[in-house]
Amino acid sequence: MNWDKKIATRQSYGEALAELGKESEKIIVLDADLSKTTKTEIFAKQFPDRFFDIGIAEQNLISVAAGIATFNFIPYVSSFAVFATGRAYDQIRNSIAYPKLNVKICATHSGVTAGEDGATHQMIEDISMMRTLPNMTVLSTSDDTQTRWAVKEIAKINGPVYLRLCRLASPIIYNDDTKFEIGKGHQFGEGTDGTVIATGIVVAEALKAQEKLKKQGIDIRVIDIHTIKPIDKDIIIKAAKETKKIITIEDHNIIGGLGSSVCEVLSTEYPKNVIRMGINDTFGTSGKGEELMKFFHITAEDIVNVYLNNTQN
Repeated sequence: MNWDKKIATRQSYGEALAELGKESEKIIVLDADLSKTTKTEIFAKQFPDRFFDIGIAEQNLISVAAGIATFNFIPYVSSFAVFATGRAYDQIRNSIAYPKLNVKICATHSGVTAGEDGATHQMIEDISMMRTLPNMTVLSTSDDTQTRWAVKEIAKINGPVYLRLCRLASPIIYNDDTKFEIGKGHQFGEGTDGTVIATGIVVAEALKAQEKLKKQGIDIRVIDIHTIKPIDKDIIIKAAKETKKIITIEDHNIIGGLGSSVCEVLSTEYPKNVIRMGINDTFGTSGKGEELMKFFHITAEDIVNVYLNNTQN
């Protein structure tokens, strides 16, 4: 892992989207007056005829994308997560998910790591909202490499997709030759002392915690769940059977997100105590992204403390 080099997944998204535009003329990109921040401006500069700024009208953004999809194009729509999913939920539900249209919703500025944008813009419910929709595939990527893969891979899925992206820059975790598969988690290590299951920007924190615990003679495995839905049941059940503790961590409300998804799997397949780390059913607050990770206890140090202080298996 390259802890020093950091790239925001929204930047990776913008660059990968432009590359995808070269590969297929079916790719259409729409934004809601935020192209500079969501990085769709990179695509817009190269393919102005296939880029549409719908303005500050997210509900219309989704409806227009739905219409475009019926003409056999593949629309990628972008805005901040709070607007892309919250403000336009009815349109996503009835105009995209219900008819199973081929629209890719790629939302940036998710979680409390949206930082200085403040509590109103820090979307901590989007995974919960999107994963409960029938027909919706949900991804939450952790670094530059994985995001570039996801942007191109979701174009191959014939149906609606929600891709969750971050504002804050994150370390490079994966090599360019890493193989990913939608619906399959990625495991680091074979430790049996515990498992930390993470998604998105906090995967790097889980890996740092793995290193810190290793120095104390504790060997844990880390699982990156980049696909929230369909979730990789097999890797979760295997970890529950083989390791002493299960900890989940996410930059999202612990209700309805990754932690809830893992609990749903284990409650029916292999009942086991799960320690859920994340935003504990509260709204965010204003501050720098790194400061808020500490404030809401979703850092490597917090994972180490939770592991050491929890005696339940």
